[in-house]
Amino acid sequence: MDYRIAKDKIAGQVMFIMTIASILLVIAMTIGLFIKSEPILSQYHLWDLLTESNWRPMEGKFGFLPFLAGTFWCTVLAMIIALPISLFMAIYLTEYAHRRIRKYVYPLLDILAGLPSVIYGVWGSLLIVPFISKYVAPLFIDFSSGYTVLAGGIVLGVMVIPLLVSLFMEIFDNISKELREASLSLGATQWQTIKYVVLRKARPGMIAAIVLALSRTLGETIAVLMVCGNLAIVPGSLLDAGYPIPALIAHNYGEMLSVPLYDSALMFAAFLLFFVVVILNLCSRIVLLKVKR
Repeated sequence: MDYRIAKDKIAGQVMFIMTIASILLVIAMTIGLFIKSEPILSQYHLWDLLTESNWRPMEGKFGFLPFLAGTFWCTVLAMIIALPISLFMAIYLTEYAHRRIRKYVYPLLDILAGLPSVIYGVWGSLLIVPFISKYVAPLFIDFSSGYTVLAGGIVLGVMVIPLLVSLFMEIFDNISKELREASLSLGATQWQTIKYVVLRKARPGMIAAIVLALSRTLGETIAVLMVCGNLAIVPGSLLDAGYPIPALIAHNYGEMLSVPLYDSALMFAAFLLFFVVVILNLCSRIVLLKVKR
């Protein structure tokens, strides 16, 4: 008896230490990125760094607005594409589809969610980019290479669909069947039950799933690096090239670090990305707490 109690105490202490270690790791990452960013922050005003559009490291000009704009365009477009498709797919598979269909779709979603991002990047380069260049862009402008924020948004949207569908399905499956049956017994149709019972009950989980998908799209690197064009300009439309922050870091880190403040500028970009993801997750937690009340 004493042995089992001691074992439980040791297990509890180990889990407590691991939890503290995880928190300390996040704090250490934040401090480390901030320290590495300090040289550029000490020489340039934060507002100037965030609002200037001129990126010429060789001349000492570090305007991050093109990268913030590129990240915003790609992320928003990806979520606009992925959210409705994922939601309706999840509703169909959990509420309407035959069990046999679900049996084959589940493994397929797992495979798609686990594919390396470079596969999506190659797919985007071979199919999406030429399609935009030949068929979409000529409807609006004279010429486009196809390497645009539109291509980046489409590729990111397709990447995040399997993740969102899997999360939504798990959330819907965890809702009590008794609630559905009670709604149907009162004369509600199946769609009314889904709209007023299932979706309302699933709202907190859906918010968490959307934030997780947002974090995935914000941090994606290789796929957007391959299809966005990577020009340090502020996109004026969906058919302009973009340069998201993760692509900037991956494309340039390790090169040209002999340029003064270049290393610090890239670390500041990483700090910005880290900060945005943390803020998003904090906001989602606040929203979840309010919804649960």
